[in-house]
Amino acid sequence: MTITQEKTLAQQVRAEFPILQQSVNGKPLVYLDNAATSQKPLLVLNTLRNYYEQYNSNVHRGVHTLSGLATDAYEGARIKIAKFINAASPQEIIYTRNATEAINLVAYAWGLINLQPGDEVILSVMEHHSNLVPWQLVTKTTGAVLKFVELTPDEDFNLEQFKQLVSNKTKLVGVVHVSNTLGCINPVKEICNLAHHYGAKVLIDACQSVPHLPIDVQAIDCDWLVASGHKMCGPTGIGFLYGKLDLLRSMPPFMGGGEMIADVFLENSTYADLPHKFEAGTPAIAEAIALGAAVDYLSGIGMDKIHAYEEELTTYLYEQLQQIPEIRVYGPSPSKGRAALAAFTAGDVHPHDLSTILDQAGVAIRAGHHCTQPLHRYLKVQSTARASLYFYNTREEIDVFITALKEAVEFFGSIFG
Repeated sequence: MTITQEKTLAQQVRAEFPILQQSVNGKPLVYLDNAATSQKPLLVLNTLRNYYEQYNSNVHRGVHTLSGLATDAYEGARIKIAKFINAASPQEIIYTRNATEAINLVAYAWGLINLQPGDEVILSVMEHHSNLVPWQLVTKTTGAVLKFVELTPDEDFNLEQFKQLVSNKTKLVGVVHVSNTLGCINPVKEICNLAHHYGAKVLIDACQSVPHLPIDVQAIDCDWLVASGHKMCGPTGIGFLYGKLDLLRSMPPFMGGGEMIADVFLENSTYADLPHKFEAGTPAIAEAIALGAAVDYLSGIGMDKIHAYEEELTTYLYEQLQQIPEIRVYGPSPSKGRAALAAFTAGDVHPHDLSTILDQAGVAIRAGHHCTQPLHRYLKVQSTARASLYFYNTREEIDVFITALKEAVEFFGSIFG
Protein backbone atom coordinates (compact mmCIF):
# COMPACT_ATOMS: atom_id res chain seq x y z
CA MET A 1 0.00 0.00 0.00
CA THR A 2 1.10 3.57 -0.60
CA ILE A 3 1.64 6.01 2.21
CA THR A 4 -1.43 7.96 1.02
CA GLN A 5 -3.64 4.92 1.54
CA GLU A 6 -2.06 4.21 4.90
CA LYS A 7 -2.40 7.85 5.94
CA THR A 8 -6.14 7.42 5.68
CA LEU A 9 -5.85 4.52 8.10
CA ALA A 10 -3.72 6.65 10.44
CA GLN A 11 -6.28 9.42 10.36
CA GLN A 12 -9.01 6.92 11.17
CA VAL A 13 -7.23 5.42 14.17
CA ARG A 14 -6.25 8.82 15.56
CA ALA A 15 -9.84 9.41 16.59
CA GLU A 16 -9.47 6.40 18.92
CA PHE A 17 -6.69 8.13 20.89
CA PRO A 18 -8.26 10.92 22.98
CA ILE A 19 -4.94 12.41 24.08
CA LEU A 20 -3.98 13.19 20.48
CA GLN A 21 -6.98 15.50 20.07
CA GLN A 22 -5.61 18.24 22.33
CA SER A 23 -3.57 21.39 21.78
CA VAL A 24 -0.26 22.14 23.50
CA ASN A 25 0.85 25.75 23.82
CA GLY A 26 -1.96 26.73 21.47
CA LYS A 27 -0.86 24.31 18.73
CA PRO A 28 -2.24 20.88 17.79
CA LEU A 29 -0.26 18.23 19.61
CA VAL A 30 2.32 16.41 17.47
CA TYR A 31 3.39 13.50 19.65
CA LEU A 32 6.76 12.12 18.52
CA ASP A 33 7.95 10.50 21.74
CA ASN A 34 6.57 7.02 21.14
CA ALA A 35 9.83 5.20 21.87
CA ALA A 36 9.50 6.45 25.45
CA THR A 37 5.81 5.60 25.77
CA SER A 38 2.94 5.16 23.36
CA GLN A 39 -0.53 6.63 23.66
CA LYS A 40 -3.54 4.48 24.53
CA PRO A 41 -6.66 3.84 22.44
CA LEU A 42 -10.17 3.95 23.86
CA LEU A 43 -10.32 0.16 23.86
CA VAL A 44 -7.50 0.03 26.40
CA LEU A 45 -8.78 2.96 28.47
CA ASN A 46 -12.26 1.48 28.61
CA THR A 47 -10.89 -1.93 29.57
CA LEU A 48 -9.17 -0.40 32.61
CA ARG A 49 -12.33 1.44 33.60
CA ASN A 50 -14.55 -1.61 33.08
CA TYR A 51 -12.38 -3.76 35.31
CA TYR A 52 -12.61 -1.35 38.21
CA GLU A 53 -16.31 -0.60 37.68
CA GLN A 54 -17.61 -4.08 36.92
CA TYR A 55 -15.44 -6.91 38.26
CA ASN A 56 -12.67 -5.51 40.44
CA SER A 57 -11.43 -8.49 42.46
CA ASN A 58 -8.27 -10.41 43.19
CA VAL A 59 -7.39 -13.27 40.88
CA HIS A 60 -6.94 -16.99 41.54
CA ARG A 61 -7.91 -16.72 45.19
CA GLY A 62 -11.68 -16.66 45.25
CA VAL A 63 -14.58 -18.77 44.07
CA HIS A 64 -17.05 -15.92 43.94
CA THR A 65 -18.25 -14.51 40.63
CA LEU A 66 -16.14 -11.35 40.48
CA SER A 67 -12.95 -13.26 41.22
CA GLY A 68 -13.79 -15.72 38.49
CA LEU A 69 -14.39 -12.94 35.97
CA ALA A 70 -11.13 -11.22 36.93
CA THR A 71 -9.16 -14.46 36.75
CA ASP A 72 -10.58 -15.36 33.34
CA ALA A 73 -9.73 -11.92 31.94
CA TYR A 74 -6.26 -11.93 33.52
CA GLU A 75 -5.35 -15.37 32.20
CA GLY A 76 -7.08 -14.63 28.92
CA ALA A 77 -4.70 -11.72 28.39
CA ARG A 78 -1.76 -14.09 28.90
CA ILE A 79 -3.13 -16.32 26.13
CA LYS A 80 -3.43 -13.29 23.84
CA ILE A 81 0.18 -12.25 24.50
CA ALA A 82 1.45 -15.77 23.87
CA LYS A 83 -0.36 -15.87 20.53
CA PHE A 84 0.84 -12.37 19.64
CA ILE A 85 4.51 -13.41 19.79
CA ASN A 86 3.86 -17.06 18.83
CA ALA A 87 4.98 -18.58 22.13
CA ALA A 88 4.44 -22.34 22.33
CA SER A 89 2.37 -22.04 25.52
CA PRO A 90 0.81 -19.33 27.71
CA GLN A 91 2.90 -20.82 30.53
CA GLU A 92 5.90 -19.26 28.80
CA ILE A 93 4.55 -15.75 29.47
CA ILE A 94 5.43 -14.24 32.86
CA TYR A 95 3.82 -10.96 33.86
CA THR A 96 6.27 -8.38 35.21
CA ARG A 97 6.02 -4.69 36.07
CA ASN A 98 8.08 -3.81 33.01
CA ALA A 99 10.89 -5.10 30.82
CA THR A 100 13.46 -3.98 33.39
CA GLU A 101 11.98 -6.32 35.99
CA ALA A 102 11.86 -9.10 33.39
CA ILE A 103 15.59 -8.76 32.68
CA ASN A 104 16.36 -8.66 36.39
CA LEU A 105 14.30 -11.82 36.84
CA VAL A 106 16.52 -13.64 34.35
CA ALA A 107 19.70 -12.11 35.77
CA TYR A 108 18.98 -13.22 39.32
CA ALA A 109 16.99 -16.43 38.79
CA TRP A 110 19.27 -17.74 36.03
CA GLY A 111 22.45 -15.67 36.04
CA LEU A 112 23.35 -16.01 39.72
CA ILE A 113 22.80 -19.77 39.56
CA ASN A 114 24.51 -20.56 36.26
CA LEU A 115 27.36 -18.07 35.78
CA GLN A 116 30.77 -18.93 37.18
CA PRO A 117 34.19 -17.24 37.28
CA GLY A 118 35.61 -16.99 33.77
CA ASP A 119 32.27 -17.39 32.00
CA GLU A 120 31.50 -14.67 29.48
CA VAL A 121 28.38 -12.57 28.98
CA ILE A 122 28.20 -10.76 25.63
CA LEU A 123 26.19 -7.54 25.37
CA SER A 124 26.38 -4.66 22.89
CA VAL A 125 27.40 -1.05 23.34
CA MET A 126 23.91 0.02 22.26
CA GLU A 127 22.08 -1.66 25.14
CA HIS A 128 19.56 0.17 27.30
CA HIS A 129 20.74 0.54 30.89
CA SER A 130 18.18 -2.11 31.84
CA ASN A 131 20.16 -4.68 29.86
CA LEU A 132 23.50 -3.48 31.22
CA VAL A 133 23.18 -2.80 34.95
CA PRO A 134 21.66 -6.18 35.96
CA TRP A 135 24.48 -8.03 34.20
CA GLN A 136 27.09 -5.74 35.74
CA LEU A 137 25.73 -6.64 39.17
CA VAL A 138 25.49 -10.37 38.47
CA THR A 139 28.93 -10.69 36.87
CA LYS A 140 30.54 -8.86 39.79
CA THR A 141 28.94 -11.39 42.12
CA THR A 142 29.69 -14.50 40.06
CA GLY A 143 33.09 -13.59 38.62
CA ALA A 144 31.86 -13.83 35.04
CA VAL A 145 33.25 -11.44 32.42
CA LEU A 146 31.38 -8.87 30.33
CA LYS A 147 32.23 -8.42 26.66
CA PHE A 148 30.71 -5.94 24.24
CA VAL A 149 29.88 -5.90 20.55
CA GLU A 150 30.62 -2.52 18.97
CA LEU A 151 29.17 -0.81 15.88
CA THR A 152 29.84 -1.08 12.18
CA PRO A 153 30.75 2.08 10.23
CA ASP A 154 27.02 2.31 9.42
CA GLU A 155 26.32 2.42 13.16
CA ASP A 156 24.52 -0.84 13.55
CA PHE A 157 25.30 -4.19 15.24
CA ASN A 158 28.74 -5.51 14.27
CA LEU A 159 27.84 -9.10 13.49
CA GLU A 160 31.36 -9.94 12.29
CA GLN A 161 32.83 -8.82 15.60
CA PHE A 162 30.18 -10.85 17.43
CA LYS A 163 31.30 -13.93 15.50
CA GLN A 164 34.81 -13.33 16.83
CA LEU A 165 33.66 -12.77 20.42
CA VAL A 166 31.29 -15.72 20.86
CA SER A 167 32.99 -18.91 22.03
CA ASN A 168 32.66 -21.90 24.32
CA LYS A 169 33.20 -19.47 27.22
CA THR A 170 30.04 -17.57 26.28
CA LYS A 171 27.14 -18.46 28.56
CA LEU A 172 24.74 -15.61 27.79
CA VAL A 173 24.15 -13.12 24.99
CA GLY A 174 21.90 -10.15 25.78
CA VAL A 175 20.99 -7.91 22.88
CA VAL A 176 18.39 -5.32 22.00
CA HIS A 177 16.26 -6.17 18.97
CA VAL A 178 15.77 -2.53 17.94
CA SER A 179 18.03 0.18 19.32
CA ASN A 180 16.08 2.99 20.97
CA THR A 181 18.82 5.43 19.88
CA LEU A 182 20.22 4.13 16.60
CA GLY A 183 16.99 2.70 15.26
CA CYS A 184 18.87 -0.29 13.83
CA ILE A 185 17.07 -3.64 13.63
CA ASN A 186 19.51 -6.26 14.84
CA PRO A 187 19.79 -9.75 13.28
CA VAL A 188 18.48 -11.55 16.35
CA LYS A 189 17.74 -14.84 14.62
CA GLU A 190 21.34 -15.14 13.39
CA ILE A 191 22.64 -14.03 16.79
CA CYS A 192 20.62 -16.82 18.43
CA ASN A 193 21.88 -19.41 15.94
CA LEU A 194 25.51 -18.44 16.54
CA ALA A 195 25.14 -18.33 20.32
CA HIS A 196 23.34 -21.67 20.50
CA HIS A 197 26.13 -23.27 18.46
CA TYR A 198 28.36 -22.63 21.48
CA GLY A 199 25.71 -23.62 24.02
CA ALA A 200 24.98 -20.06 25.14
CA LYS A 201 21.57 -18.68 26.06
CA VAL A 202 20.13 -15.55 24.42
CA LEU A 203 17.96 -12.81 25.92
CA ILE A 204 16.30 -10.36 23.53
CA ASP A 205 15.21 -6.88 24.66
CA ALA A 206 12.22 -6.40 22.39
CA CYS A 207 10.76 -3.23 23.90
CA GLN A 208 11.17 -1.33 20.63
CA SER A 209 10.26 -4.22 18.31
CA VAL A 210 7.17 -5.91 19.76
CA PRO A 211 5.08 -2.71 19.28
CA HIS A 212 6.22 -2.24 15.69
CA LEU A 213 7.13 -5.55 14.04
CA PRO A 214 5.61 -9.01 13.74
CA ILE A 215 7.45 -11.12 16.35
CA ASP A 216 7.76 -14.91 16.31
CA VAL A 217 9.79 -16.15 19.27
CA GLN A 218 9.85 -19.70 17.96
CA ALA A 219 11.30 -18.58 14.62
CA ILE A 220 13.84 -16.34 16.36
CA ASP A 221 14.60 -19.22 18.76
CA CYS A 222 15.54 -16.89 21.62
CA ASP A 223 15.65 -18.29 25.13
CA TRP A 224 14.07 -15.21 26.69
CA LEU A 225 12.41 -12.09 25.32
CA VAL A 226 11.17 -9.07 27.25
CA ALA A 227 8.75 -6.24 26.43
CA SER A 228 6.90 -3.39 28.14
CA GLY A 229 3.17 -2.80 27.82
CA HIS A 230 3.32 0.99 27.83
CA LYS A 231 5.24 1.07 24.55
CA MET A 232 2.61 -1.04 22.75
CA CYS A 233 -0.60 0.91 23.48
CA GLY A 234 -0.95 -0.73 26.91
CA PRO A 235 -0.80 0.73 30.43
CA THR A 236 2.29 1.50 32.45
CA GLY A 237 3.27 -0.88 35.22
CA ILE A 238 2.92 -4.06 33.15
CA GLY A 239 5.35 -5.95 30.95
CA PHE A 240 6.19 -9.54 30.26
CA LEU A 241 8.96 -12.08 30.06
CA TYR A 242 8.83 -14.85 27.49
CA GLY A 243 10.99 -17.85 28.24
CA LYS A 244 11.27 -21.37 26.89
CA LEU A 245 9.21 -23.65 29.10
CA ASP A 246 11.94 -26.07 30.20
CA LEU A 247 14.32 -23.22 30.88
CA LEU A 248 11.81 -21.35 33.03
CA ARG A 249 11.06 -24.55 34.95
CA SER A 250 14.76 -24.94 35.72
CA MET A 251 14.97 -21.46 37.27
CA PRO A 252 14.23 -20.84 40.97
CA PRO A 253 11.67 -18.18 41.99
CA PHE A 254 12.72 -14.58 41.68
CA MET A 255 10.52 -13.38 44.57
CA GLY A 256 8.77 -15.18 47.39
CA GLY A 257 5.29 -14.61 48.80
CA GLY A 258 1.67 -15.35 48.07
CA GLU A 259 0.45 -16.85 44.81
CA MET A 260 3.79 -18.36 43.75
CA ILE A 261 3.54 -21.29 46.16
CA ALA A 262 2.06 -24.77 46.16
CA ASP A 263 2.37 -25.46 49.92
CA VAL A 264 3.87 -23.37 52.71
CA PHE A 265 5.17 -24.76 55.99
CA LEU A 266 6.89 -22.83 58.75
CA GLU A 267 10.37 -23.82 57.64
CA ASN A 268 10.03 -24.57 53.91
CA SER A 269 7.74 -24.23 50.92
CA THR A 270 7.05 -25.80 47.55
CA TYR A 271 6.38 -23.68 44.51
CA ALA A 272 3.58 -23.38 41.99
CA ASP A 273 4.02 -24.43 38.38
CA LEU A 274 4.61 -21.90 35.63
CA PRO A 275 3.81 -19.13 35.17
CA HIS A 276 2.76 -18.44 38.76
CA LYS A 277 6.12 -19.45 40.25
CA PHE A 278 7.46 -16.07 39.13
CA GLU A 279 4.41 -13.95 39.98
CA ALA A 280 4.51 -13.40 43.74
CA GLY A 281 1.85 -11.26 45.39
CA THR A 282 -1.18 -9.48 44.01
CA PRO A 283 -0.34 -8.68 40.38
CA ALA A 284 -1.18 -5.66 38.23
CA ILE A 285 -4.54 -7.19 37.34
CA ALA A 286 -6.19 -4.28 35.54
CA GLU A 287 -2.98 -3.48 33.69
CA ALA A 288 -2.52 -7.07 32.51
CA ILE A 289 -6.10 -7.26 31.26
CA ALA A 290 -5.67 -3.93 29.49
CA LEU A 291 -2.42 -5.16 27.93
CA GLY A 292 -4.49 -7.99 26.50
CA ALA A 293 -6.82 -5.36 25.06
CA ALA A 294 -3.82 -3.56 23.53
CA VAL A 295 -2.77 -6.83 21.90
CA ASP A 296 -6.29 -7.19 20.52
CA TYR A 297 -6.09 -3.66 19.16
CA LEU A 298 -2.72 -4.13 17.47
CA SER A 299 -3.71 -7.52 16.10
CA GLY A 300 -6.90 -6.01 14.70
CA ILE A 301 -4.85 -3.53 12.68
CA GLY A 302 -2.20 -6.10 11.75
CA MET A 303 1.47 -5.92 12.65
CA ASP A 304 2.51 -6.36 9.02
CA LYS A 305 0.42 -3.33 8.11
CA ILE A 306 1.83 -1.29 11.00
CA HIS A 307 5.39 -2.19 10.05
CA ALA A 308 4.91 -1.38 6.36
CA TYR A 309 3.35 1.99 7.13
CA GLU A 310 6.07 2.90 9.62
CA GLU A 311 8.77 1.95 7.11
CA GLU A 312 7.45 4.56 4.70
CA LEU A 313 7.04 7.17 7.42
CA THR A 314 10.58 6.46 8.61
CA THR A 315 12.03 6.99 5.15
CA TYR A 316 10.18 10.28 4.86
CA LEU A 317 11.34 11.45 8.30
CA TYR A 318 14.94 10.51 7.53
CA GLU A 319 14.91 12.26 4.15
CA GLN A 320 13.50 15.46 5.64
CA LEU A 321 16.09 15.48 8.44
CA GLN A 322 18.87 14.96 5.90
CA GLN A 323 17.86 18.19 4.16
CA ILE A 324 18.82 20.27 7.20
CA PRO A 325 22.62 20.78 6.96
CA GLU A 326 23.15 21.13 10.71
CA ILE A 327 21.41 17.83 11.53
CA ARG A 328 23.40 14.66 12.16
CA VAL A 329 21.21 11.53 12.39
CA TYR A 330 22.64 8.51 14.22
CA GLY A 331 22.25 4.94 13.03
CA PRO A 332 21.92 3.31 9.61
CA SER A 333 19.96 4.73 6.69
CA PRO A 334 16.46 3.38 5.98
CA SER A 335 17.87 1.53 2.95
CA LYS A 336 19.80 -0.67 5.38
CA GLY A 337 16.76 -1.11 7.60
CA ARG A 338 15.85 1.02 10.59
CA ALA A 339 12.92 1.47 12.93
CA ALA A 340 10.57 4.43 13.17
CA LEU A 341 12.81 6.73 15.20
CA ALA A 342 15.66 9.13 14.65
CA ALA A 343 18.12 10.35 17.25
CA PHE A 344 20.00 13.42 16.06
CA THR A 345 22.07 16.46 16.96
CA ALA A 346 22.07 19.97 15.49
CA GLY A 347 25.61 21.25 15.70
CA ASP A 348 26.30 23.00 19.00
CA VAL A 349 22.62 23.36 19.92
CA HIS A 350 21.83 21.41 23.07
CA PRO A 351 19.09 18.78 22.51
CA HIS A 352 17.22 20.03 25.59
CA ASP A 353 17.05 23.50 24.04
CA LEU A 354 15.75 22.03 20.80
CA SER A 355 13.09 20.06 22.67
CA THR A 356 12.01 23.16 24.60
CA ILE A 357 11.58 25.24 21.44
CA LEU A 358 9.73 22.41 19.67
CA ASP A 359 7.39 22.06 22.62
CA GLN A 360 6.33 25.67 22.09
CA ALA A 361 5.21 24.56 18.63
CA GLY A 362 3.22 21.68 20.11
CA VAL A 363 5.79 19.06 19.08
CA ALA A 364 6.80 16.50 21.70
CA ILE A 365 10.21 14.86 21.23
CA ARG A 366 12.71 13.36 23.66
CA ALA A 367 16.09 14.84 24.59
CA GLY A 368 18.86 13.24 26.64
CA HIS A 369 20.83 10.02 26.59
CA HIS A 370 17.73 7.78 26.31
CA CYS A 371 19.12 5.39 28.96
CA THR A 372 22.03 4.61 26.64
CA GLN A 373 24.88 6.58 28.22
CA PRO A 374 27.61 4.12 27.15
CA LEU A 375 26.40 4.33 23.54
CA HIS A 376 26.46 8.12 23.62
CA ARG A 377 30.02 8.03 24.97
CA TYR A 378 30.93 5.59 22.19
CA LEU A 379 29.45 8.05 19.67
CA LYS A 380 31.32 10.91 21.38
CA VAL A 381 28.16 12.90 22.05
CA GLN A 382 26.70 13.83 25.41
CA SER A 383 23.05 13.67 24.42
CA THR A 384 20.76 13.59 21.41
CA ALA A 385 17.28 14.69 20.44
CA ARG A 386 14.96 11.90 19.33
CA ALA A 387 11.79 11.86 17.27
CA SER A 388 9.99 8.53 17.35
CA LEU A 389 6.90 7.54 15.39
CA TYR A 390 3.98 5.18 15.74
CA PHE A 391 1.22 4.06 13.38
CA TYR A 392 -1.05 6.97 14.42
CA ASN A 393 1.48 9.55 13.23
CA THR A 394 1.15 11.14 9.79
CA ARG A 395 3.35 12.70 7.15
CA GLU A 396 1.75 16.06 7.93
CA GLU A 397 2.95 15.77 11.53
CA ILE A 398 6.48 15.13 10.30
CA ASP A 399 6.18 18.29 8.18
CA VAL A 400 5.14 20.29 11.27
CA PHE A 401 8.09 18.84 13.18
CA ILE A 402 10.58 19.61 10.40
CA THR A 403 9.32 23.18 10.03
CA ALA A 404 9.60 23.78 13.78
CA LEU A 405 13.03 22.13 13.85
CA LYS A 406 14.33 24.34 11.04
CA GLU A 407 13.07 27.42 12.86
CA ALA A 408 14.73 26.28 16.07
CA VAL A 409 18.05 25.62 14.33
CA GLU A 410 17.91 29.01 12.63
CA PHE A 411 17.04 30.71 15.92
CA PHE A 412 19.99 29.21 17.76
CA GLY A 413 22.21 29.77 14.74
CA SER A 414 21.46 33.47 14.88
CA ILE A 415 22.43 33.48 18.56
CA PHE A 416 25.62 31.43 18.25
CA GLY A 417 26.56 32.60 14.79
